[in-house]
Amino acid sequence: MCVTAVESRPGATSQALKALGEGAALGGASQGPAHRPFGARAKAFVALTKPRIIELLLITTVPVMFLAQQGVPDLGLVLLTCIGGYLSAGGANALNMYIDRDIDALMDRTSQRPLVTGMVSPRECLAFGITLAVVSTLLFGLAVNWLSAWLSLGALLFYVVVYTMLLKRRTSQNIVWGGIAGCMPVLIGWSSVTNSMSWAPVILFLVMFFWTPPHYWPLSMKVKDDYARVGVPMLPVVASNKVVAKQIVLYSWVMVAVSLLLTPLGYTGWFYTLVALVAGGWWLWEAHALQNRAKAEVTGAKLKEMRLFHWSITYVSLLFVAVAVDPFLR
Repeated sequence: MCVTAVESRPGATSQALKALGEGAALGGASQGPAHRPFGARAKAFVALTKPRIIELLLITTVPVMFLAQQGVPDLGLVLLTCIGGYLSAGGANALNMYIDRDIDALMDRTSQRPLVTGMVSPRECLAFGITLAVVSTLLFGLAVNWLSAWLSLGALLFYVVVYTMLLKRRTSQNIVWGGIAGCMPVLIGWSSVTNSMSWAPVILFLVMFFWTPPHYWPLSMKVKDDYARVGVPMLPVVASNKVVAKQIVLYSWVMVAVSLLLTPLGYTGWFYTLVALVAGGWWLWEAHALQNRAKAEVTGAKLKEMRLFHWSITYVSLLFVAVAVDPFLR
């Protein structure tokens, strides 16, 4: 498997190499990454997996296992699924950093990533990502089931190839379609218990699909100068705040509507429905408030776009906790 960056820019590449060189100098002119302190190196390899993002992926995996089991699933299976999911997502994130190392060096929010500081070399990062991909696929296949293994591998390849290599630097719809990879843990959680598919995980997959753009676009609004500097056409870079906020509201309404389909189809009861209504209602309030501020041409800190970003994480956590708890209250 050979992964290479696409559309690298000469200026970006030269500055990235300069940053990598400066990072290496921090450990001494004659020391390469392998000669850094073990603790710092271990921390850097963990950072390659983007653990904060993986926490969110696991939040959407485990509750679906409870829903699939209609109770408490086998805890050993839960552990194996979480380990496999972490390794798979971690491999995808490491490969993402390998491909994006040229632009990461130029963006403020990514300037301390291990490849930029020189704590990990590009070759090490590539080998690390591929190793995690292989190990996670085998772990899922041999210890869980092969349906989960192929779904996991598919999510990894989609994130690395379709999103990172093909979409991210080419279209403002990058996060819309690239977000499919982040929806896959829902399917993996269900398949790990049942070794099959059903409408319940498909609905939750769609919830996450419509959740991803209004979750990420507020953050992109905050750091759009970063993306503009490196030529990544996130929607807030190529469209006004009014347009972005309108899209956020549209996706938010569809997301909330889809989240309510589980109950009439018989998969959830009153508790999930109550949480989905309250949490979804608050989300819509925040989305419309952001749109109103954008329409009023509010800019800077007063736009408060990060309010919706932070709430989006709380929303998905509450919704999936309700997914896990609901079977015990029916």
